[in-house]
Parts: sequence; structure tokens; C-alpha cells
Amino acid sequence: MSVALLGDHRGHRSHLELDALRPMLAVDTVWVPTDSAFELASYDGVWLVPGSPYADDAAVLRAITEVRSLGIPFLGTCGGMQYAVVSFVRDVLGAAATHAESDGEGDDNVVAALACSLQGESRVVTPVPGTRFASWQPSPFAGLHFCGYAPTPAAVARLEAAGVVVGATAPDAGAEVLEFPDHPFFVTSMFQPHVGALAGEPVHPLVAAFVAAVQDRSRARR
Repeated sequence: MSVALLGDHRGHRSHLELDALRPMLAVDTVWVPTDSAFELASYDGVWLVPGSPYADDAAVLRAITEVRSLGIPFLGTCGGMQYAVVSFVRDVLGAAATHAESDGEGDDNVVAALACSLQGESRVVTPVPGTRFASWQPSPFAGLHFCGYAPTPAAVARLEAAGVVVGATAPDAGAEVLEFPDHPFFVTSMFQPHVGALAGEPVHPLVAAFVAAVQDRSRARR
């Protein structure tokens, strides 16, 4: 039973927090660099971790498509959320979609710079009642961010029209959690749920829900 931590370990705090979290999870985790030759079908879950632009953005977008088609449990945080939005608009909605940070500013940006950067910033994240996320984390909480970019309000509106659910919101960040349809577990967040592991804080309910989905897939495969 294993989870691919898809991303490029750069030694910054977010990745060190992930390293601290790994022994706390009831699954094996493997760092998978985006510019390596990887096969996601061998994993029971994929966590697209923060750290964009990635060493190989094209490989990341292909991986998201593969995860969606194979029904592999997927968690995307910060950059992982942003690239999941680009992928969904391109692959599912069939529309042009770019990321302002990696592709430059343009009319087809579905991810753009935040008016107020959230690098190292905490915001109160409020779950939306009735969503899957609220069933895991019913109360507002302080979420830490290391993000300068986010899905645009127009992109979020298009996603909602296509069945994507906004699971939580926060000041300055807009949609904090997105729950994507037609998949066993495809959830993304702007806040970084692994931050706090270095201080010994417990596993965030979002991560715990992801791990439970991974375990379910592993049992089903056996």
C-alpha cells in the first residue's frame, strides 16, 4: 500500500513538513520527482504536493489525467490544486486553460496571481456545510498557506457549473477546497494540511480522509 508524493523535493519548509508527516501515516509514501520516469498505476494514491512550477509541468498534467482515468485517490495541495484546475478545464471542459506563473498572463488564465500573496500566511478556513470536506472537518480552523497564485473566481464558477464542489472558503483565497466529481477521491486544497507535522500536530482530517481512500483502493485491488 503506497502513495506517490508527486513533486520535486527542494528542501523548503513545506517539503520538510511532508517528511515529518510521512511516519505518521498508515501507508507507505515515496517521493516521485516530476521529471523522473514514473508509473502511477502501481500506486494506491497520488498526492500532488506543493512546489510549482514543477520540474516537468507537462508530466504533472499527464499524471492528473491518468489519475482521473484510473480512479486513483488524488490529493492536490497548493500547486497541486492549481494544476488540477488547469487539467480539468482542458481535459473535461475542453477549453483553453493556462497558469499565469508558468505560462504568462493571458485571457485564458484559470490560475492567476492573488491580489494579496499568501506566502507564509494563515487564514481562517471555513468548511461549507453539506460538503464532503465539512464531514471530515466541520469547524473553521487556521490554515497555513505558501501560495502566490490561485484559481480565478471565473474559473471556479465554471468548475461549479460542471459539478465541482467548493468545500471550504477563506478570506483572500476564495475557494480553499475543491471536490471534483465522478471520482472516488479527487480533492484539492489551497491551504497546506501537512504543515504542523514538524511540531507534532496530529494528521489533518483531509489527509486522514485521503489515506482512508487509499486504503480502500488497496483492499479493492487485493
